[in-house]
Amino acid sequence: MNLDNKKLIAERPHKMVYQCGDTVVKVFAESHPKADVFNEALNHARVEETGLNIPKVLEVSKTDGKWAIAMEYIEGETMAELMKKNPDKVDDYMEQFVDLQLMIHSKKSPLLGKLKDKLIRQIDSLAGELDATARYELHTRLDGMPKHTKVCHGDFNPSNVIISKKGAYVIDWSHATQGNASGDAAMTYLLFALESEELAEKYMTLFCKKSDTAKQYVQQWLPIVAAAQMTKRKDSEKEFLSKWIDVIEFQ
Repeated sequence: MNLDNKKLIAERPHKMVYQCGDTVVKVFAESHPKADVFNEALNHARVEETGLNIPKVLEVSKTDGKWAIAMEYIEGETMAELMKKNPDKVDDYMEQFVDLQLMIHSKKSPLLGKLKDKLIRQIDSLAGELDATARYELHTRLDGMPKHTKVCHGDFNPSNVIISKKGAYVIDWSHATQGNASGDAAMTYLLFALESEELAEKYMTLFCKKSDTAKQYVQQWLPIVAAAQMTKRKDSEKEFLSKWIDVIEFQ
């Protein structure tokens, strides 16, 4: 994989993201599991097949002994950047954002992993943070949710939408699954709420209106997705997420 003239465009705890001409290369830490790298590329390729507007996966290989994924580079600005730059247009961006998510949810990809299975594993992995009673309540709530097979992004937020001259592109499909769209929407609400309660409420209201979904139904997913987010083990989020997990019933 050629990394000549590379430009660092993002840095995360377990990966570095570079632009190399018309290519984006994610270079993962040596400690990052090989299976996770291939699974991310496979998820991305499967979502590509739905016809959604996303960058194409070009290559999976090693560079300097580290696994890397090369993808098509999309020139543009993220919706998060545009929202900050043009606060007077936030409502317009939010309309476009929700429409994109509903487009994603309209697709099927039968070979993607199931959202419920992933959430079960994530809840089980919190044995050190949540006691058996809390985990049982979360499992019971999850088990009672309707089983759907819609494509779910899993990390859908404005920083994962690039607005280019060719249109809007959705990036970072490492968490993609098939499942219940309201579970995916609850995660998006939570990601907004970690940054801005105002934007979170604006998003929730618009998503429920456009999808004709009861707000209370999406809210029922919040303790579950808060537990899923807790598996990232970010100290800055722990107190906020714990409050959501403690919520058993919404008024």
